[in-house]
Amino acid sequence: MAGKRRPPSPAAVTVGAAERSRFSTTAKVPEEARRAGVLVSQSRHVPEETPIALTYGGSTHAVMMATPADLADFAVGFSLTEGIITDPDQVEDVEVIAEDNGIDLQIRLRDEQNDALRLRRRHMAGPVGCGLCGIESIEQAVRTTPDVSGSSLRLSDEDVVRAVAMLNGQQPLHLKTRAVHGAAFYVPGRGLIAVREDVGRHNALDKLTGATARAGFKGAQGAVVVTSRVSVEMVQKTAITGSPVIIAISAPTALAIRTAEEAGMTLIALVRGNEFEIFTHAERIERDEEERAPFSPRVCRSEPF
Repeated sequence: MAGKRRPPSPAAVTVGAAERSRFSTTAKVPEEARRAGVLVSQSRHVPEETPIALTYGGSTHAVMMATPADLADFAVGFSLTEGIITDPDQVEDVEVIAEDNGIDLQIRLRDEQNDALRLRRRHMAGPVGCGLCGIESIEQAVRTTPDVSGSSLRLSDEDVVRAVAMLNGQQPLHLKTRAVHGAAFYVPGRGLIAVREDVGRHNALDKLTGATARAGFKGAQGAVVVTSRVSVEMVQKTAITGSPVIIAISAPTALAIRTAEEAGMTLIALVRGNEFEIFTHAERIERDEEERAPFSPRVCRSEPF
């Protein structure tokens, strides 16, 4: 459209740069690749995937398979999104201990948080073979999602396009391996505040949560941008940060859409160039009047069993 302002070229992250890891995050491996109909010997970089234990008061709470980088961010972000703490200052120290087969994050909490965690553990079930450790019921698995409907944050359609364009240029590990997820925090007028990467999409979001919280940013100030599909856990973790908007390159699940709708969160997905789809709370996206068209919110209905 003539005279329409276009998004600027992707810019550098302003604050919260990723920490340099003392552990190897990639490995160079040999491979046989088919090129122009011929098999050739070559090598490529692949990401490392390391068992990382999150230990509180000497007791391991969870072990995650993750990229061994931004570990302090991971410890703080996981603690926040799992409800172990409510403020990054409640973590007194994170000690990174290299083990023979992985990494142990020894997280020291304030006394009151340690007491609350010990009480919580008394009610936890035994270990289970899934990502919902300690969950005893279906009701606990589908946990209450914080309400973010009161947020005053508004984005333009250009903000959405710009956020994803910036993220595409700020993922060095993905550019090297093409095998990790990215999560970023976008603030209108400032751009990307922080970007974190990991082999696990939840881990990337936890690292981002820790990075922004440690830098003093509040979730209500901006939008979470992710390269993965949007599962219900991604919506829940985003809501816990206080952010009312999640923007994704891939598609959402049905439960993620229902959860975002109930939480008052704007869920935008399938961002491709200048095009995207808004699944919930489109009123938070301010479009140009000449572009504005009637919006019919998507209603996610489950098929009967």
